[in-house]
Amino acid sequence: MPPEPHRSTAAAMDPVVLYRLMALRNAVFVVEQRAAYDDLDGRDVEPGAEQLWIEEDGAVLATLRILEERGAWRIGRVATAAAARGRGLGADLMRTAVARCRERDAALPVVLGAQEHLAGWYGRFGFALDGPGWVEDGIPHVPMRLPAA
Repeated sequence: MPPEPHRSTAAAMDPVVLYRLMALRNAVFVVEQRAAYDDLDGRDVEPGAEQLWIEEDGAVLATLRILEERGAWRIGRVATAAAARGRGLGADLMRTAVARCRERDAALPVVLGAQEHLAGWYGRFGFALDGPGWVEDGIPHVPMRLPAA
């Protein structure tokens, strides 16, 4: 049986789990993808922000965050540990995140900024391209949107 997703605000999380979650994001985005950016952007602690993650044997294997934005939910910081890829954990988290956004307010769309090569993967969850792309930290990105329910 696959591990179950967890959900919490940053303030309510066990600090060790929060540290492991941030370490995973750093390992994927800063080290693996060589994107030197400020991951600690203050948005993780905004009112309404939620962290979702999957852990196994104390290790955080996959994570993402949900943010409230003007008129939409935003899913971001989607990351899976290299050793855990191919197990469907990221897909489990995306399904959980979309369901959570719908639970919180189904009248709002869900948006994200996808790395361009993953646009098809996000499309599996109903997201569609929603405007011109851009390059961030040398990685092409595209805006994607899941309409309100």
